[in-house]
Amino acid sequence: MSDQRLTFKEMCAQFDVTPRTLRYYEYIELLAPEKEGRSRFYTPRELARMKLILRGRRYGFSLEEIRQWLSIYEEEGTDAQSAAFIDLADRQLQALTEQRQDLDKAIDELKKLRADTLAGGKPA
Repeated sequence: MSDQRLTFKEMCAQFDVTPRTLRYYEYIELLAPEKEGRSRFYTPRELARMKLILRGRRYGFSLEEIRQWLSIYEEEGTDAQSAAFIDLADRQLQALTEQRQDLDKAIDELKKLRADTLAGGKPA
Protein backbone atom coordinates (compact mmCIF):
# COMPACT_ATOMS: atom_id res chain seq x y z
CA MET A 1 0.00 0.00 0.00
CA SER A 2 2.98 2.32 0.43
CA ASP A 3 3.05 2.95 -3.32
CA GLN A 4 -0.69 3.42 -3.69
CA ARG A 5 -1.75 6.80 -5.02
CA LEU A 6 -5.33 7.76 -5.70
CA THR A 7 -6.50 10.26 -8.25
CA PHE A 8 -8.82 13.10 -7.32
CA LYS A 9 -11.82 11.18 -8.63
CA GLU A 10 -10.81 7.98 -6.83
CA MET A 11 -10.34 9.89 -3.58
CA CYS A 12 -13.83 11.37 -3.85
CA ALA A 13 -15.30 7.93 -4.53
CA GLN A 14 -13.38 6.13 -1.79
CA PHE A 15 -14.44 8.58 0.91
CA ASP A 16 -17.84 9.49 -0.55
CA VAL A 17 -17.11 13.21 -0.57
CA THR A 18 -17.84 15.80 -3.22
CA PRO A 19 -15.11 17.36 -5.33
CA ARG A 20 -15.93 20.66 -3.66
CA THR A 21 -15.29 19.15 -0.21
CA LEU A 22 -11.99 17.65 -1.28
CA ARG A 23 -10.84 20.93 -2.84
CA TYR A 24 -11.85 22.80 0.31
CA TYR A 25 -9.85 20.43 2.53
CA GLU A 26 -6.86 21.15 0.31
CA TYR A 27 -7.53 24.90 0.41
CA ILE A 28 -7.53 24.97 4.21
CA GLU A 29 -4.43 22.76 4.21
CA LEU A 30 -5.91 19.65 5.76
CA LEU A 31 -4.69 17.70 2.73
CA ALA A 32 -1.67 18.23 0.50
CA PRO A 33 -1.79 15.91 -2.50
CA GLU A 34 1.12 15.47 -4.86
CA LYS A 35 0.61 17.48 -8.02
CA GLU A 36 1.77 16.53 -11.47
CA GLY A 37 0.67 19.16 -13.91
CA ARG A 38 -3.02 19.67 -13.30
CA SER A 39 -3.47 16.20 -11.76
CA ARG A 40 -3.57 15.52 -8.05
CA PHE A 41 -2.48 12.26 -6.45
CA TYR A 42 -3.24 11.24 -2.89
CA THR A 43 -0.65 9.15 -1.06
CA PRO A 44 -1.23 6.82 1.90
CA ARG A 45 -0.43 9.80 4.17
CA GLU A 46 -3.33 11.75 2.67
CA LEU A 47 -5.61 8.71 2.90
CA ALA A 48 -4.82 8.39 6.62
CA ARG A 49 -5.40 12.12 7.15
CA MET A 50 -8.73 11.93 5.31
CA LYS A 51 -9.87 9.09 7.57
CA LEU A 52 -8.98 11.18 10.61
CA ILE A 53 -10.71 14.26 9.18
CA LEU A 54 -13.94 12.39 8.50
CA ARG A 55 -13.84 10.67 11.89
CA GLY A 56 -13.30 14.03 13.57
CA ARG A 57 -16.22 15.54 11.68
CA ARG A 58 -18.44 12.62 12.71
CA TYR A 59 -17.57 13.32 16.35
CA GLY A 60 -18.41 16.99 15.92
CA PHE A 61 -14.95 18.54 15.87
CA SER A 62 -14.56 21.71 13.83
CA LEU A 63 -12.30 21.72 10.81
CA GLU A 64 -10.02 24.18 12.58
CA GLU A 65 -9.71 21.85 15.58
CA ILE A 66 -8.90 18.99 13.24
CA ARG A 67 -6.35 21.09 11.33
CA GLN A 68 -4.60 22.13 14.55
CA TRP A 69 -4.64 18.57 15.87
CA LEU A 70 -3.11 17.21 12.65
CA SER A 71 -0.43 19.91 12.67
CA ILE A 72 0.61 18.90 16.19
CA TYR A 73 1.73 15.55 14.82
CA GLU A 74 3.84 17.23 12.14
CA GLU A 75 5.42 19.69 14.59
CA GLU A 76 5.62 17.84 17.91
CA GLY A 77 5.02 14.13 17.30
CA THR A 78 2.70 11.40 18.47
CA ASP A 79 2.84 12.00 22.23
CA ALA A 80 1.88 15.66 21.94
CA GLN A 81 -0.85 14.77 19.44
CA SER A 82 -2.24 12.13 21.81
CA ALA A 83 -2.32 14.60 24.71
CA ALA A 84 -4.07 17.19 22.54
CA PHE A 85 -6.60 14.57 21.44
CA ILE A 86 -7.45 13.74 25.05
CA ASP A 87 -8.19 17.41 25.73
CA LEU A 88 -10.28 17.74 22.56
CA ALA A 89 -12.14 14.52 23.28
CA ASP A 90 -12.93 15.57 26.86
CA ARG A 91 -14.40 18.87 25.68
CA GLN A 92 -16.37 17.24 22.88
CA LEU A 93 -17.71 14.48 25.14
CA GLN A 94 -19.00 17.16 27.51
CA ALA A 95 -20.64 19.08 24.66
CA LEU A 96 -22.21 15.92 23.19
CA THR A 97 -23.50 14.87 26.62
CA GLU A 98 -25.16 18.27 27.03
CA GLN A 99 -26.67 18.02 23.54
CA ARG A 100 -28.01 14.55 24.31
CA GLN A 101 -29.60 15.82 27.52
CA ASP A 102 -31.24 18.67 25.59
CA LEU A 103 -32.48 16.22 22.95
CA ASP A 104 -33.82 13.82 25.56
CA LYS A 105 -35.71 16.69 27.20
CA ALA A 106 -37.17 17.85 23.86
CA ILE A 107 -38.19 14.27 22.96
CA ASP A 108 -39.92 13.80 26.31
CA GLU A 109 -41.77 17.11 25.96
CA LEU A 110 -42.86 16.29 22.40
CA LYS A 111 -44.06 12.82 23.43
CA LYS A 112 -46.12 14.33 26.26
CA LEU A 113 -47.59 16.98 23.97
CA ARG A 114 -48.45 14.34 21.38
CA ALA A 115 -50.06 12.10 24.02
CA ASP A 116 -52.06 15.02 25.43
CA THR A 117 -53.23 16.01 21.95
CA LEU A 118 -54.14 12.42 21.09
CA ALA A 119 -56.15 12.14 24.31
CA GLY A 120 -58.17 15.18 23.27
CA GLY A 121 -56.55 17.62 25.58
CA LYS A 122 -55.38 21.00 24.48
CA PRO A 123 -51.65 21.42 23.97
CA ALA A 124 -50.06 23.46 26.74
